Amino acid sequence: MATSVTAAGRPAAPADANLATRLVQWARGHRQATAYLGIVVAVGAVLFVWNLWTTRTAERAAGARLEQARLAVDSKNFRLAASELSQLVANYSGTHAAQQATILLAQVQLGQGQNQLAVDMLKRFAPDADRVYRAQAYGLLGAAYENVAHPKEAAEAYERAAEAARFPFLRAQFLSDAGRAWVAAGDTTRALAAYRAIVAAGDSTGAAMEAKVRIGELTRGAELP
Repeated sequence: MATSVTAAGRPAAPADANLATRLVQWARGHRQATAYLGIVVAVGAVLFVWNLWTTRTAERAAGARLEQARLAVDSKNFRLAASELSQLVANYSGTHAAQQATILLAQVQLGQGQNQLAVDMLKRFAPDADRVYRAQAYGLLGAAYENVAHPKEAAEAYERAAEAARFPFLRAQFLSDAGRAWVAAGDTTRALAAYRAIVAAGDSTGAAMEAKVRIGELTRGAELP
């Protein structure tokens, strides 16, 4: 580190040393403020460690409850599964396990014909879901809307699912679902837009072939795929 030289030829004290000296002098002159600052820093450190520990503990507990709920689903005890999953979502909100539980609970509700319950829950959950779960949440919301005969809302949910999809083949599938829902809603223009997006991307051969067929049907052959 470079130092300046005095007129007598002696090196001047580095700026860092001067700063450190001033800080020490300030601390000596403001002992009470320094003590308060130390307390604040210590409390902050304790709270950080406590929050980290409680978060990890909650994740472990929520994970254990999720496994129990999955066992209930596997054994087709859907009433017990729904109860376990609902409690998990309520008691461990914010954990990854709770988000997985929300997805699984929606699947259980759809399987049991409780479509409106699924709609109400997924409408709250999907917008703020982690990216890992967002596409699936919107996809399930689209399915729930279709089941209650709300094709426009279903199509919009499927499009949001396509936007959030992390893999091309899933994006193509959700766009295909959106196209089908737009047709049911009577909006041919938006249905064609969804199908054309699949063809343009070329990410999924099967979905692209189906999209070309749908385009031909909607345009009555006027537009060659």
